[in-house]
Amino acid sequence: MRIGRARTPGGPVHVRQHGTGWIAIEDPYEAFAAGRAPRDLEPIDTGQLLAPSAPTLVVGVAQNGPSHPSPVQAWLKSPRGIVASGVTVALRRDAGVTVAEGEIAIVIGRDTTGLTAATAHEYVLGVTAVDDLSSPDRALIDPRNFESKAGAGYTPLGPWIDTEADIDTVEMTLRIDGTVIAETDAASLPVSIRDSLAYIASWAPLGPGDVVMTGAPFTNVAIEPGAVVEVQVGSVTLVTPTR
Repeated sequence: MRIGRARTPGGPVHVRQHGTGWIAIEDPYEAFAAGRAPRDLEPIDTGQLLAPSAPTLVVGVAQNGPSHPSPVQAWLKSPRGIVASGVTVALRRDAGVTVAEGEIAIVIGRDTTGLTAATAHEYVLGVTAVDDLSSPDRALIDPRNFESKAGAGYTPLGPWIDTEADIDTVEMTLRIDGTVIAETDAASLPVSIRDSLAYIASWAPLGPGDVVMTGAPFTNVAIEPGAVVEVQVGSVTLVTPTR
């Protein structure tokens, strides 16, 4: 199932993709906690797709690799930077180079108390695409990653959560202006998604709708204003024009 969120005259609603249209569904997180698929409510005739999740926490993963003194690290990014697919993002002109980082994003389905690497999939609602726009030059004077990871609209997310994608093998492609820059998959990450989730959950509780960006060791590319960034994760394609 492909789950999203849509803005309607009555407010945001959860939807699932149905052919070329959408069907409103009940809260998918409540359904996930109950161990079932969300129930259909009614077809949606008009609306605009939002980012598919409205997380309380967005956690980034630094994919250091097994030879690093700290094989995996995590940091936080403001949920207020999330924008939907298709939204044009204004790149900062005062922060040095802007880098697009195509990543597999994990959407948490329920409270992660008890999550282990072996059981991680039991806590995941699904996967989506994220573009972790960054200003790496700022890290030279801000080692805490606040400035390098900040920016209005610097976390394009979505447009769908794929609830059937395999967190161990899902593929990812990064395109800039239609040209393929990188092709990789979850199995190629230095630290697996399972191990990353277990590490994060051992330090900070996550809950329904929270997002984990699983790292970009192979999909990091400098971009200029005007570039169009596409991040494809499985069957989900995120498109971000810039200016």
